[in-house]
Amino acid sequence: MMTTFNNPPFLSCCFTSLSSPFITNFIFTAKFQPQTVNFGAKSAALLKPTCAIQPSSGGCGNLESCGRRRLLLLSATVSFLIHMQEYTKDFYVQAEELETYGDQIVRDEVRKVLTKGKAAGILRLVFHDAGTFESNNNSGGMNGSIAYELERPENKGLKKSLKACFHTSYSRPLSPHIIIDDSILEKAKKELDMRESVSWADLIAVAGAEAVSICGGPVIPIRVGRLDSLTPDPEGKLPEESLDAPGLKECFKRKGFSTQELVALSGAHTIGSKGFGSPIEFDNSYYKILLDRPWASAGGMSGMVGLPSDRALVEDEECLRWIKKYAKDQNLFFDDFKDAYIKLVDSGARWKSS
Repeated sequence: MMTTFNNPPFLSCCFTSLSSPFITNFIFTAKFQPQTVNFGAKSAALLKPTCAIQPSSGGCGNLESCGRRRLLLLSATVSFLIHMQEYTKDFYVQAEELETYGDQIVRDEVRKVLTKGKAAGILRLVFHDAGTFESNNNSGGMNGSIAYELERPENKGLKKSLKACFHTSYSRPLSPHIIIDDSILEKAKKELDMRESVSWADLIAVAGAEAVSICGGPVIPIRVGRLDSLTPDPEGKLPEESLDAPGLKECFKRKGFSTQELVALSGAHTIGSKGFGSPIEFDNSYYKILLDRPWASAGGMSGMVGLPSDRALVEDEECLRWIKKYAKDQNLFFDDFKDAYIKLVDSGARWKSS
């Protein structure tokens, strides 16, 4: 009885790459016959193709030897292709993971240098970089240009959060020396850049989200891949602290943000030194204190709570509606702040893939 084995597709592909015509079918039998392989105990094993192969002057004059060599070549080729398929699959899995979890790599490095006490400064850095966005001409935004704008009056105090500071120490009068204080984010960037270059825009956006999270706020997912600007953004694009409610609403409208998003983003002042509850706890205390209007009380430190722009929000009916909602429902505030923050750090961004 004979059994015929047809070539699998991947073997056929390999056979067609050989220089001489080769078999399309193997025929096996229990007894020796010409052009078959005999697996009997008393017969020598032979492998012959079902079609004739003419000896060539280049070698392989022995038909049996030629067949065995070709089978060895085929076996090695198939083994190589299988290993290459596995290697390629692993490569693309690793590449996909790097793309998906890129922001987590940045977060892990930021956590090594960020503390609750430094969170407010980092969050302010985000707003001052992204806050230059103008929707009418798609200029400014989250592009790392803050690195060139640290000497501007409105950015006073941000240098320690971003770049290294150089100052001269006179502790030894006869031998003054330069002291370099690494900033919070520059420490993280040095470590990240040794593995893969990370833009300032990505680092600032992720660090701001992490600042919110470590202070008890919502976890904010951040897309990475932003490109840094090579020049500073124009001056005068940030919202002024002295604006009244109509001025704030108009300013944020030019940046593509609604009144609700304005009020939600203003809740970032709940951490820091503005006087809205604990300086290191991200919660909805900002809105509760706005409703109390402590600055209206005579004397004491209550008159120093918040900025003029914070106080202006409760004087506007539309803003006041959202302030009351967020004062009552912290989860609503967290959800809306998360969405508004993502929109903020994506505004004006230039991406590697575009």
